[in-house]
Amino acid sequence: MEPRPDHGEASYHGSGRLAGRKALITGGDSGIGRAVAIAFAREGADVAINYHPDEESDAQEVVKLIVAAGRKAISLPADIRSQAAFEEMASKAFEQLGGLDLLANNAAYQQSKANILKITDEQFDRTFKTTSITSSASARPPSRTCHRAPASSTPSR
Repeated sequence: MEPRPDHGEASYHGSGRLAGRKALITGGDSGIGRAVAIAFAREGADVAINYHPDEESDAQEVVKLIVAAGRKAISLPADIRSQAAFEEMASKAFEQLGGLDLLANNAAYQQSKANILKITDEQFDRTFKTTSITSSASARPPSRTCHRAPASSTPSR
């Protein structure tokens, strides 16, 4: 993308607000998800990022930034358009981080068309499943497979 967006790589400095936390960020390879991954790591959280397998090179850039912040980074490539795929990915994040405190559900599929009538059925289906179905899927697995931090341990602002 030109110009290259600022995701906080050079501008964001954390202050330890998420020290000791464990976070899972879907869509963590680019855009808002990338910025969240960088910010969470710089705030002291260990971070697992999920991304579509086609985005491996972008994801590895984010992993390097998380590690540079002194935090543990887990990369979880997966197409999470189904409940089963989301649950499997979330379980891996839970196991590899030793728990989960935070979920940033940011997975999305974006495309640009000059005319809405040019969107194919497959593109529409992928957009809908990625942005809508994973939102409801992500609300369920934490109650089954992942730890939620008690409300009393929420970091103060």
